Amino acid sequence: MRTFANVVGALALTTMLAACGSSTSDRALSGAGIGAAGGAGAAAVTGGNPVTGAILGGAAGAAIGGLTNKGDLDLGKPIWR
Repeated sequence: MRTFANVVGALALTTMLAACGSSTSDRALSGAGIGAAGGAGAAAVTGGNPVTGAILGGAAGAAIGGLTNKGDLDLGKPIWR
């Protein structure tokens, strides 16, 4: 049950931070990065496989970032622009 709570917490954090950038692709890319880092970290802390956590977190972050609108949360231009 603790692992599930950590995954939900990581996904909630990803949801809050996934909307970096002004275009859909920027938000999906930044969401994937944030999700991968969060997923790997959550998996490492809970004793899971960090690679699996990064893959799942990255996929969730990309989906959430791609599905958000610019007006939902705008943290400015991404670092790669």
